[in-house]
Amino acid sequence: MTCLFQHISANDFIIVSPDRNLQVMIFLKEGALNYNVSYKGKAILEDSPLGMVTNVSDFSRDLVFVEKKEQVVNKTYNEPKIKQSHVEYRANEVVATYQTPQGEKITITFHVGNNDIAFKYTLAQNGETARCIVEKELTGFKFPQQTTTFLTPQATPMIGWMRTKPSYEEEYVPDEPVGTPSKYGVGYTFPGLFHVGDNGWALVSETGVGSLYCGSKLSEGSKEGLYTIAFPEEGENNGIGSAFPAIPLPGETPWRTITVGDNLKPIVETTIAFDVVEPLYAPSMDYQFGRSTWSWLLWQDGSINYEDQKTFIDLSAELGYELVLIDNWWDSRIGREKIKELAQYAASKNVGICLWYNSNGSWSDAPQGPKNRMNTSVSRKKEMAWLKSIGAKGIKVDFFGGDKQETMKLYEDILSDANDYGLAVIFHGCTLPRGWERMYPNFAGSEAVLASENLIFTQHANGTEAYNATLHPFIRNSVASMDFGPVLLNKRHNRNNDGGTERKTTEIFQLATAVLFQTPVQNFGITPNNLTEFPSFVIDFMKDIPTLWDETVFIDGYPGKYVVLARRHGKQWYVAAINAEKETRRLKVKLPMFSDTKVDKYSDKKDRSPQLEQVNIKKTGEIILEMEPGGGVILKTIR
Repeated sequence: MTCLFQHISANDFIIVSPDRNLQVMIFLKEGALNYNVSYKGKAILEDSPLGMVTNVSDFSRDLVFVEKKEQVVNKTYNEPKIKQSHVEYRANEVVATYQTPQGEKITITFHVGNNDIAFKYTLAQNGETARCIVEKELTGFKFPQQTTTFLTPQATPMIGWMRTKPSYEEEYVPDEPVGTPSKYGVGYTFPGLFHVGDNGWALVSETGVGSLYCGSKLSEGSKEGLYTIAFPEEGENNGIGSAFPAIPLPGETPWRTITVGDNLKPIVETTIAFDVVEPLYAPSMDYQFGRSTWSWLLWQDGSINYEDQKTFIDLSAELGYELVLIDNWWDSRIGREKIKELAQYAASKNVGICLWYNSNGSWSDAPQGPKNRMNTSVSRKKEMAWLKSIGAKGIKVDFFGGDKQETMKLYEDILSDANDYGLAVIFHGCTLPRGWERMYPNFAGSEAVLASENLIFTQHANGTEAYNATLHPFIRNSVASMDFGPVLLNKRHNRNNDGGTERKTTEIFQLATAVLFQTPVQNFGITPNNLTEFPSFVIDFMKDIPTLWDETVFIDGYPGKYVVLARRHGKQWYVAAINAEKETRRLKVKLPMFSDTKVDKYSDKKDRSPQLEQVNIKKTGEIILEMEPGGGVILKTIR
């Protein structure tokens, strides 16, 4: 058996990765549990705390080592909804148990792969005590002083439009020194990206959060570079439910994850969020995911009428798309009978309909209907039975506003009930999905990002669109599907393409986001006028684009500046590159998937209009990409 760990003393040990580059040291220091992380001999995390305090036990101090067990984890699974459809996961596992002076036991399970660390706590039952409330988790991540951060702040509760925050829609601050206070002073949302100078990179997140725990976040950072696990704010969800998670005994926490590398490739390509979780229920049907049009994005509330929805059903049919999304207010502005007619009309065009819902009962002031249909079991099942009866394919549920265990239970209940009725589910105004693509077979994506609707709302969002787009493959979209709503081809963001905010990126940039942003159901921002406003190759590209990928390969990039990413669907490769900088970027890249082949190349002319040409790639796979500011390049296998 390969040695999985190295003894330091009777109580302390180092867990090593299969390739021996990544090392995690676990040790007791004056009765307190700690760990540190190094990669290729360089410090990624300095001595950082582990442990927790519950209302019945204190695992923060006076611990003694009891035992440890080791094994190699080899796991193979298929999951079409993530960045890689077939995954072979290998890690070294160590399960270490400690106890308090009262004999109460806590076990920590560590998985250490070549670039990924995942760990969780398990608490044993102590006598008759079979329940506890976790009052504090000590788990920390202490970064060396040279570290800079790429973080987005957690918003304070019940602020923003109609008191709907937090909704994971804040802006990122790039390359900020560790310990810099956040915008709101209540920590940061997962995931968090850390650049440890010349030592490497680390992406910190969590996974496996369902109804049995709350969603956590990172605390404010100390001036010494320590960030710890923090629980939701008391005021989230209008104060409903406890901020502290309750677990049975025996019981366990979700997984905390750290992806580590000396470059950004492991950060972008990681699948750890899915490697350590399992499906919670079987799919009730063979769910089909795909492309959708969406009138509300550019035509807004005025489009929620029968005729405009027929227009977008026709648009989906013309594009060969599988779905159409009918957004808020449909219950009052179209009505259920007419929605049934639209569903029948869509079915005649081989298009399925998805309907929007407001999640809230009593936790925000968001006025849009349908309301009070998703917040209780009785109303939810009645509504879902109706949805099934008209042939609806899925639902989009909006405005959650919190990470409490109460809210996590609502997410899971909606997903589980929807599965009983054959409905796929997208969440908006919501938390980060934490392993949900694998845990819930009918989960089809979450927003949890400053998404495309903001391009309609503010010119600032258009001015920063390229910058934000070059962050997501490294951070938000690295750990979970991201329902951004990409590809807005209108030059002006209104119904008639003649007013409102102005797009600053090129059409090729917009097409590239269909590849860069990964989610199993893409609600694209294409409108009927786009079909005749652009060269046919622009629309043909969007007719052909898949939403499910078999492989993802990071090529080059830096968060907030530029990114080059390759994805494969079947035998067809797409390479998408975008540039957020103010100057043209000329980049030599190696693309072995295109070695000695001819490919379609989509790029920007000097006047920023789109062009398509065919180019021959050398045997070496090398090619020079030239990206305009706010522009892009796409290379695609010729069928």
